[in-house]
Amino acid sequence: MTTGTSADFAPSPQKPFAPYHPWDRNFFLALVVAIWLALLSGFTWDVIDHFVGHHRAYPLLTHLHALTMVGWVSILTAQVLLIRSGHAATHKRLGLAAMALAAGMPFIGLATAWLSQRLDFGTPDGDPPFASIQIGGFIVFTVLVWSGFLLRRDASAHKRLMLLSTIDLAGAGFGRLWGFAVGDALGHGFWSFTASADLGKDALILALGLYDLVTRGRLHPAYLVATVGMLASQWLQSWLYFDPTWKIISLKLIGH
Repeated sequence: MTTGTSADFAPSPQKPFAPYHPWDRNFFLALVVAIWLALLSGFTWDVIDHFVGHHRAYPLLTHLHALTMVGWVSILTAQVLLIRSGHAATHKRLGLAAMALAAGMPFIGLATAWLSQRLDFGTPDGDPPFASIQIGGFIVFTVLVWSGFLLRRDASAHKRLMLLSTIDLAGAGFGRLWGFAVGDALGHGFWSFTASADLGKDALILALGLYDLVTRGRLHPAYLVATVGMLASQWLQSWLYFDPTWKIISLKLIGH
């Protein structure tokens, strides 16, 4: 009878996460296309409804916010195409410009949200507690995008964090596309509100995770940490939206 040593039962070391897979070229481009579809379909419908319903004119700050959002997704698209075509040096130079834009986006976005809530207060478009979604969204974007920048030497982590940061922004498009339909179908409670706000972007997050499981056999650590943080933030944002204390705070934030 032989006795095994501790080395016989030691787990085999986990293989490094493969930085590249032949399917990456098309999959990551497909994710970017999905982000564009979510934003364009959601906001196009919103703009049409805005003008058909004879709502107030958009302030200049709203146009600036839209320009920065479109600019960010355009740069992300260019970055994916540059890597796809082998222009890594140009990708890196454009990345510095992208981070300059990313630094200003939360300030412009939150200022736009604040102004819109002030102008819409007392109208059917006014919804001060929705600030929890707007503030939380830009916090998540900022954390993810700067984490991706700091980890830019780790290509696998970098591309996933940059995509996740933009997927989180795409939630605004999904919400405008089907948010009211979900609310009408499921009722206006916590879970229906969470579904209308987050279900679309969660589907893209899930798609990225499933892709890594299929092509690498495991999830990237950066993806795991980011996803846990994003889900926790979503639930916190929705909980605050229905919290009576937050309603008072949100009113004070816009001066009421």
